[in-house]
Amino acid sequence: MNNTTINDTSITASDDQTDLITFINLLNKIISQYGLGLIWFIGNIGSVLTCMVFYQPTYDKSPCAMYFLVSSFAQFFTFNFPLLTRLLQYGYDIKTVNISLGYCKFRYYCFYVSVAIPRYAIVIASIDRYFASSRNALRRQWSSPKIAFRLIIGNIILWCIIYIQVLVFYEIRDHSCQPQAGAYGMFFSIYISIDSGILPTLLMLIFGLLTVRNVHQTRKRIGIVRETNDGRPIQTGKISKKELQLHKMIANQIILYIIFNIPNPCYLVYNAFTINTEKSSARQTIEVFINNMTYLLVYFGFSLTFATFVVSSGIFRREFLQLIRTKILRQPLIQIKTSGRTRVKLRRQND
Repeated sequence: MNNTTINDTSITASDDQTDLITFINLLNKIISQYGLGLIWFIGNIGSVLTCMVFYQPTYDKSPCAMYFLVSSFAQFFTFNFPLLTRLLQYGYDIKTVNISLGYCKFRYYCFYVSVAIPRYAIVIASIDRYFASSRNALRRQWSSPKIAFRLIIGNIILWCIIYIQVLVFYEIRDHSCQPQAGAYGMFFSIYISIDSGILPTLLMLIFGLLTVRNVHQTRKRIGIVRETNDGRPIQTGKISKKELQLHKMIANQIILYIIFNIPNPCYLVYNAFTINTEKSSARQTIEVFINNMTYLLVYFGFSLTFATFVVSSGIFRREFLQLIRTKILRQPLIQIKTSGRTRVKLRRQND
């Protein structure tokens, strides 16, 4: 008989696989300390800076920027509650996850809600880009700040309601906070695989490809219809540089999401179908490690949001640098009027 002990952060066993189990537990702890710690640090800075940039007048009344702003704000909460408690639990053996049943339910409720809101904010942003790039004027009207505000509120309320199930059906079992065993555990794992894996990925890909088609068909032109003196319709106006860069930003966000978010629902499905399988101590240790790594990837994907925007958009970089100069370096702005246009320019301190 093997003498096995399972707790929140490690699994140990007195058998011939002790060295392997010890190594994996140590690796899990080190990655949690330094990996999650670095993600927490980078993620917080990136979320704050992203929110500040999208709050600038350049992105005023841009529906896509509104979705990005909400997504970054939700990510900030994710970094400072679900991620921070996981860091302390797995990296420093501080009991922050399974303190009590009530806290266990509340923490995972906050985690699922705070991850779902930015996830589907990006989905809605990809849909918004499709409507904004359409040649049909009626469809373009669906890309508006008024509709964006309503969808943002609806997105928040929807996921706060849907994940009430976590408050009801989660339990502490085998010293771990997880869905109730049996039918609900199977249902929830399959549901999460659809909610966080299949559905958002499918929607992002569909509307991302439709947006690419719209931009390609119009040859970077929006069908703004006007009439000449003799009543004939003409098409004028190019897609603005800002709109094109927003298209690119959402496209890169979709790629980022697919890479880093798919492993977690895949593992949950595997776990649901093997929940009644007898497992060795080594296998349980490996599964705990893989589970933690899939969550680390989710957080890591969020932490790359700011860097992705910086790489994707020259306007975003310009606004970020201007923000640094005006808010940190305190360089004043001056306005220069040329040919009826107002151009903002930074004035150095010695000017």
